[in-house]
Amino acid sequence: MNIRKKIIVRLFELSEQFYTRHFKKHKQPWNLTRTILTSYPENSFGNHIGLFLQENNFELIPKVERHDAYHVLTGYGTNVEDEIALQYLCLGNGKRSPYLFGVIVLGTLLLPDYLRYYRRSFRRGKQAYAFHHWDFQKLLKTPLDELRLAVFPKEYIEQLSKSIQVSLK
Repeated sequence: MNIRKKIIVRLFELSEQFYTRHFKKHKQPWNLTRTILTSYPENSFGNHIGLFLQENNFELIPKVERHDAYHVLTGYGTNVEDEIALQYLCLGNGKRSPYLFGVIVLGTLLLPDYLRYYRRSFRRGKQAYAFHHWDFQKLLKTPLDELRLAVFPKEYIEQLSKSIQVSLK
């Protein structure tokens, strides 16, 4: 990992606790673990979130669980450029938050070589049905495919399915 990506990762780590303490202090955590989520019905959104957490050796971060839900719904990975691209997608989808703007500004300044990817992600967010305001906790038993069909154009889902099949090989 190059020095610019390491700087961004460190900033993510430093900002996480501050953001949840000061900007999400009235939000209730889901109080779910990846073990509980993986016990949800197969192919459900909750099960896929649990598998995502398990594959990345993560647990949900209390009060910002929806971030992992975004990863699963959109198919974006957890490397630095994907984290930034995910924020661009959310911006295109209508989400506005201080954290989102901070990630976009710093990410774009430190990793301008991914600008085409970021713009494409922004356009995907604009083309998608608005999901940034959904209560994802209430959707955990919903089949993931149904949620994706409700949000994204068919072409995006087909492309996402192909990229997931390639990553499984």
